[in-house]
Amino acid sequence: MNQGGPGAAGATGLAASLRQLVASLLELAQVRLELLGTELEQQKLRVASGLVWAAIAVVLFALALVLLAGCVLLLFGEAYRLQAAATLMVVFVGCGALAWRHALARLKTPPGAFALSAAELGRDRSGLAAGADAPTRQP
Repeated sequence: MNQGGPGAAGATGLAASLRQLVASLLELAQVRLELLGTELEQQKLRVASGLVWAAIAVVLFALALVLLAGCVLLLFGEAYRLQAAATLMVVFVGCGALAWRHALARLKTPPGAFALSAAELGRDRSGLAAGADAPTRQP
């Protein structure tokens, strides 16, 4: 039997091509998983930021309620204490409303969550489709 014939060379070339294909697919999967991990981290930071702004809004609204109570208590006090407390209350309510609005904007899901991963997978799919249509090269 002839072990070194053209059939044996073709079999080792096919095995090497399959190993290279599997290695390429594994590398592609690794890159996609790393990209997905990065996007998950971005989403986590976005949610954390929104929660911090929500906490700020809650604190400012609580301060506004304390000042409102101060206004009621000072209602029968000196003439200008009431206007000063009311002004501070309006400022804190306004700041609390702005912080609340900012928190809601940060917590809304962006339309392109995982857009980078989806775009990369689309490019991979079109690249594979283009590669399947191309004629095979003979060595």
